Amino acid sequence: MEKTNHIYPIFDRMMTRTDKEELLGQRGVMIWFTGLSGSGKSTIAMALERELHRQGFLCRILDGDNIRSGINNNLGFSEADRVENIRRIAEVGKLFVDTGIVTLAAFISPSHEIRRMAANIIGEKDFVEVYVSTPIEACEERDVKGLYAKARRGEIKDFTGVSAPFEVPEHPALSLDTSVLSVEESVAKLMEMILPKIRK
Repeated sequence: MEKTNHIYPIFDRMMTRTDKEELLGQRGVMIWFTGLSGSGKSTIAMALERELHRQGFLCRILDGDNIRSGINNNLGFSEADRVENIRRIAEVGKLFVDTGIVTLAAFISPSHEIRRMAANIIGEKDFVEVYVSTPIEACEERDVKGLYAKARRGEIKDFTGVSAPFEVPEHPALSLDTSVLSVEESVAKLMEMILPKIRK
């Protein structure tokens, strides 16, 4: 992509993140859910959003299907497009976090490299990685979207967990196996971890 010489960011003249966080009475943070398709990432994120909202915190969910039907609707599933998908999500997520919003991202994001990229964009101190570690057998049994069945039949190429690898996070802040934990139990564990980070 060609770089231009006529871009003049105004970040130094804008109101600061501290100003926004003071207004909201909370701190911005990115909770990044990673895991296989069907592991429960979106389900947990939505339940967490409701609980945070109930307790008076402003949140925003960034979810794979929603983002791909909007801001990333021009991207396919090639390796380059998958990286660009996460890069854009991280840039958008950074805007929310810098506005003091508790941001919940639910994306397969299957490689160490792609998650490192997201953390670097958002900022390591604001990036909380949550590994939804539900085993593939349980994910495949649910298969709410019918994706595993299509992948097994060869109708979907490079499907994470079937014909493409998933690299297990090495040091997630929290691991949640939804084949063992209920949604309520998962949210309770998340709240215990998140509240000290977001309370002013």
